[in-house]
Amino acid sequence: MIIQWRKSIHSGGANDEHCVEVGRLAPGVGVGLRDSKDPDGGYLTLSGVQFACLIQQLKQDSTR
Repeated sequence: MIIQWRKSIHSGGANDEHCVEVGRLAPGVGVGLRDSKDPDGGYLTLSGVQFACLIQQLKQDSTR
């Protein structure tokens, strides 16, 4: 299976240290997260529920 990775809109820029990509894995497996500066370095696998919780937490943290 080929994973189509999408880069965060917050990634990029000359001095950006936080480059993240997300990719949908096989049905029932979940979502992959990887460092876009190291695409061959592997990825973290999250279930759909875990990914939704991560996004919710990131949104809460950004409002503080």
